Amino acid sequence: MHDTKPDSSKPVLDGNRVCRAMAEFGIALTSAQVAQTLSYLRLLIAWNEKINLTAIRDPVEILYRHFCESMFAAARVPIEAGRLADVGSGAGFPGLPLKILQPKLHVFLIESNVKKAAFLAEVVRELNLSEARVLVARYEELGEEVGPLDFVCSRAVGEMDRLLTWATGVSLSTQHVVLWAGSRDVAGIQSHSAWRWREPILVPHSLRRVVLVGDRA
Repeated sequence: MHDTKPDSSKPVLDGNRVCRAMAEFGIALTSAQVAQTLSYLRLLIAWNEKINLTAIRDPVEILYRHFCESMFAAARVPIEAGRLADVGSGAGFPGLPLKILQPKLHVFLIESNVKKAAFLAEVVRELNLSEARVLVARYEELGEEVGPLDFVCSRAVGEMDRLLTWATGVSLSTQHVVLWAGSRDVAGIQSHSAWRWREPILVPHSLRRVVLVGDRA
């Protein structure tokens, strides 16, 4: 789809390229947010040489698939402020891009893999993000530590029924769930009756990926 190749002798991407990509998703960034995005991207590429954070290697594809798709939900849901848990955060998506776009968010990055959690902590430190906390745990083990929550988000967790049940817990009081999913998984996810489901939102540049939003029933 995007055929730009990185050149190791030059910066991975520049601010203009980031802004053009974001514009295709209806996102406008400040110069400070562009700088944070570029710093995050460079850290991701460097760490990805040592630990498997993403199977995507092309920086432009990473920008579109991870950063743009994550931030896309902020305007469409919308997500502006409040307490958000990113479950199975991995390389930090969607939680960290959402935090960059909406600095007032209080974000919990839940990741059970110690090496990935170390990467998340490094990004939080390098980008000087306040109210962004990395939790090295399985999400099922957490409750009062993160609750109450306005949003539970996930792009990478299987067994969605278990996640959706966890999010309804009394100690969490989750108001909304925001999930990135393939279109073939929509019916199964929406069968969970604890949530009132909105119409799926098609992700730009995708024929099969959608954002699903459920409001507490």
